Amino acid sequence: MERISVFDIFKIGIGPSSSHTMGPWRAAQRFVREISREGRWDHVAGVQVDLYGSLAKTGKGHGTDLAVALGLNGDDPETIQEDAVISTFERISREKQLYLGGQHMLPFDPDQDLLFHCAETLPYHANGLTFRAFFRDGSGCSQTYYSVGGGFVVKEGEEQSFNGANLPFPCERGADLAHWCRTQGKLISDIVFENELFWRSPEAIRAGLLRIWQVMRRCIYKGCHTSGVLPGGLGVVRRAHALNALMLGQNCSYTDVDGWIACIRRGHWAFRDILNWVSSFALAVNEENAAFGRVVTAPTNGAAGVIPAVLMYGVCFCPEFDSDDSIVRFLLTAGELGSLFKKGATISAAMGGCQAEIGVSSAMAAGALTERLGGSPEQALMAAEIAMEHHLGMTCDPIGGLVQVPCIERNTMGAIKAIMAAQIALSSDPAKAKVSLDAVIKTMKETAQDMSHKYKETADGGLAITVGLAEC
Repeated sequence: MERISVFDIFKIGIGPSSSHTMGPWRAAQRFVREISREGRWDHVAGVQVDLYGSLAKTGKGHGTDLAVALGLNGDDPETIQEDAVISTFERISREKQLYLGGQHMLPFDPDQDLLFHCAETLPYHANGLTFRAFFRDGSGCSQTYYSVGGGFVVKEGEEQSFNGANLPFPCERGADLAHWCRTQGKLISDIVFENELFWRSPEAIRAGLLRIWQVMRRCIYKGCHTSGVLPGGLGVVRRAHALNALMLGQNCSYTDVDGWIACIRRGHWAFRDILNWVSSFALAVNEENAAFGRVVTAPTNGAAGVIPAVLMYGVCFCPEFDSDDSIVRFLLTAGELGSLFKKGATISAAMGGCQAEIGVSSAMAAGALTERLGGSPEQALMAAEIAMEHHLGMTCDPIGGLVQVPCIERNTMGAIKAIMAAQIALSSDPAKAKVSLDAVIKTMKETAQDMSHKYKETADGGLAITVGLAEC
């Protein structure tokens, strides 16, 4: 039984893609560590990287070349300064050298040493990459990794060993989660918190989740206060800034995120105004994501705006979100729901299309919001099912290989659907539901298997072709 922590689902890092940026970045760091452990650090004369499948087809638009170079260079996606991301890669490209692991200067030309094999896909997963190191004595070594979605990385030939029996309440399916809630008389967030104690202290769990929320809300605030055009060549204009200015007008003064939230809370907003706010929250995050900003993978970068938008909706407009405990519980519930989709289906768009990203994030947000608004565990699971049910079959067809069109707007749709799914579930009797969460997860997996590869983050079909801006 697979063990997945909430902190595996929520990762702090750099955009624009968890599978194409975060995963390859982590794979590069891991390759460097393995060379170091073998004691051959100072003997490396050169490194080359082969990118396959979806990583090759949409890698440049998703920043895979940048991520691999920075990972080899010793930079970390969680701590690197945002304004240093592009400048560091430009320096590597200009000087044609990097510092392996941040220490050992090495010749490296991204144009020559990053090889995009658009016509080849490795058998295990669509997101495969092979690192090759060449030593001064003429020998070499290589290792293949797979970026399997959400920033998770699997090494080829590596045995995955999980022992869920160590958790007090192991959950492989939604039915398991419902069972534990029923027999223990607890909420989903209670059950997840008890499981998280396997890894961390209560204080560390709380502090870690509140830190995740701080990154999310800072990202929303920054995106709502930054104008301009997104990088990549499509000329996509940021919209969160204009929408925020339109909503607040000149009637409110603030200097930080707390003051901004206070302004929003004081407003007398109609229904359509709240829709605008939720949209602006989601747009803000994914505009930052597209600009190589710092986001929280939730459960992916392409869908990073849904959960922050719904959580900010709760903080700004719902009295039930009256404390840090509400935020902690929201993230605990959302994280567990995301883990169920990873275990039972996929959170990789390269394997399942956009249903694996926007669909999963919408389901996570819907279930978490339902619990925070007073819903039962059964209603929370029902909300997650409803949200995913209406994302089944969604394709991933990024124009130009960029996480911009249609990706950014899709986050607004996923957030709105999550709120609506919660409202439906809160007024429904789960005992009368015709579809269970486990059934929709199974259906999502089968749909992913039947879906043409053209619609799985390859830019070989859909809008990417219709608009005529495929990358490879």
